[in-house]
Formats: sequence, C-alpha cells, structure tokens
Amino acid sequence: MTQPNERDLHSEFLRADLFLTVGQPAEAARILQPVVDAEPRNEGALELLARAYYGSAQLGAAEESLSRLVELAPSNGWARRALARTLERQSRVGEAAAHHRMADALGAA
Repeated sequence: MTQPNERDLHSEFLRADLFLTVGQPAEAARILQPVVDAEPRNEGALELLARAYYGSAQLGAAEESLSRLVELAPSNGWARRALARTLERQSRVGEAAAHHRMADALGAA
C-alpha cells in the first residue's frame, strides 16, 4: 500500500507533466521542485524538472538538474545531450563538446 505522501508526490508529478505538455514549463518547474526535493534520486522527476527549466529558459537550474541526472545515470544519453545543449545556450561550447561526444557514443539522438 502506498503512503499518502507518495500518492501526493505522484499526483504532483502528473500535474507538472500536464503543465509542461500544455506549454507552461515555468509552472511545471514550480510544481516539480518540491517533488525532487522530497525524492532527490527520482530520475523521472529530475528529468521532467530539467525539461521544465530548459523550456522556461532557466538555464542555470536546468544545468544543475541535468548534472545531477547525469551523476545518477551516467549512461543516460538523453541527459547528456540535453546538458550539452543547455551549456551551448549559455555560450559554453567547449564544455558542451564532451557531453555531445558521450551522447553520440551512447547513441542518443
């Protein structure tokens, strides 16, 4: 049986996903941050938070979330590619190159 807090976190995750889907990434990020704070190793929540931050041009926060995701899941090609693109948007092309190479090696699109 799930605990009430787990159900609430899952509901908030789904609500944030809906906000992201309808083009409101800043609201999705606002909802997701407490979810990630409660479950910092939840890769799905961390990925959705990173997407929300990236989509709302909160690049520093996106970089932080993606770096944490890469640390948790080093073979996540999507996270590597997204981190590279986030770094590029911050004019940090040299740092991005290593993540692009890793994403290529992992077969990420």
